[in-house]
Amino acid sequence: MKKKDIPRRAARGDRLIREHVHDPYRARRKLREPTLCPQCGAVYGKGRWHWAEAPAEPHQELCQACHRINDNYPAGTLSLSGDFLGKHRTEILGLARHQEELEKGEHPLNRIMGIADENGAIVITTTDIHLPRRIGAALQDAYEGELEFHYEEESYAIRVSWRRDA
Repeated sequence: MKKKDIPRRAARGDRLIREHVHDPYRARRKLREPTLCPQCGAVYGKGRWHWAEAPAEPHQELCQACHRINDNYPAGTLSLSGDFLGKHRTEILGLARHQEELEKGEHPLNRIMGIADENGAIVITTTDIHLPRRIGAALQDAYEGELEFHYEEESYAIRVSWRRDA
């Protein structure tokens, strides 16, 4: 039997077509340019969000990062734990903030949403999936320890954990 002899429906009926990235905060349409986020001041132009002076008479719409922050719906979670954390807390949080500044300078949608203490650990939540990975890699480079990643493609989320005991 040749492929052309197989009815189209039968040839394709057994494939499961999945959405590649399911991010509920991803823009479903192209924004008009220029657009200004009234909350953080980021400007959408040339097909992306960037930091710039507010243009004259821009359209206004919340960027995805501010929308996530308002909804308290992080895309990334970084858990830091271990005895080493207690002794070097200030340095570690400084490193995390520094990595955020480097990332946010080029990508305004990649930000830390919050830093919380939970049962002796520090949990950092972010607006994207790249920043927790970047912070985790920087911690691994600077202090070693154990670093783990768990990426959930279907829900556009990442959980990163870093631990060092000694």
